Amino acid sequence: MSAPTPLLRTLRHGALAVHAIQAGGQKLDGGAMFGVVPKPLWEKRIPADERNRIPLGMRCLLLEHDAGLVLVDTGAGNKETDKFYEIYSIENRALDGRTFLEDGIREAGFAPEDIAYVINTHLHFDHAGGNTYRGEGGEVRPSFPQARYIVQRGEFEYATNTNERTAASYFSDNFVPLAKLDMLTLVDGETEILPGIRLLPTPGHVPYHQSILIESAGETACFLGDLVPTAAHLPLPWIMGYDVEPLVTLETKRRVLRQAMQEQWLIFFEHDALVESGRVAHDGKSYKLADL
Repeated sequence: MSAPTPLLRTLRHGALAVHAIQAGGQKLDGGAMFGVVPKPLWEKRIPADERNRIPLGMRCLLLEHDAGLVLVDTGAGNKETDKFYEIYSIENRALDGRTFLEDGIREAGFAPEDIAYVINTHLHFDHAGGNTYRGEGGEVRPSFPQARYIVQRGEFEYATNTNERTAASYFSDNFVPLAKLDMLTLVDGETEILPGIRLLPTPGHVPYHQSILIESAGETACFLGDLVPTAAHLPLPWIMGYDVEPLVTLETKRRVLRQAMQEQWLIFFEHDALVESGRVAHDGKSYKLADL
């Protein structure tokens, strides 16, 4: 599987330059990705392969803010075993050990050392794996050494106290070393961390999941994270089987998508391999992209 293309797309959002970086591709079981939705319905939107897996992306955002570069989510990183990457069909690594995320940052004209803030929607391995990397001696180091990493306090506590249901998604090397280095900033609830950049609690996938609102010059964008992972998940009941609180997801989606439609937000899809962003409409039955 090749990485979804393009690797990088840059757009203007108000006064901000926003770089959407495709940090790699992965494949997951379509049934797990769509929960109770029957396969004859979801496969019309994203066809599955012979192993019932659907192609997904790992899209991150790089924002050029007056206070410094802001990176939203970091993909899967490169610390895990070849077997792990094969299981999830993750392809995100360049030949010299770099990841597609690093390549995208450089294509935008920057280096990892230039990042001032890293925001994690949550700490699952495909959203926070790139927070750190493994050095030649096996030690875990921060991928963005000058950055403050920002996550909800409840999510950090949830990620460091896993159970049989959640342990497979949280790898401590992605976040615990940052706390030990005092590079982690924990926030509580809705928080404006920089002018125009607001953390919006959007629980359901995990209890302390957050989306990121980006407001500039009268325009609003929202990076949804795993609240609505692909454009195919816009209908309210189309919820991942991975969500630990699916009925909470349902009500969060109802609230957020209503506001997104009313206020004409531009919404970004993290896991859609092809659809980067769009605006929300409602056809009387279901939410969809406005231009479809």
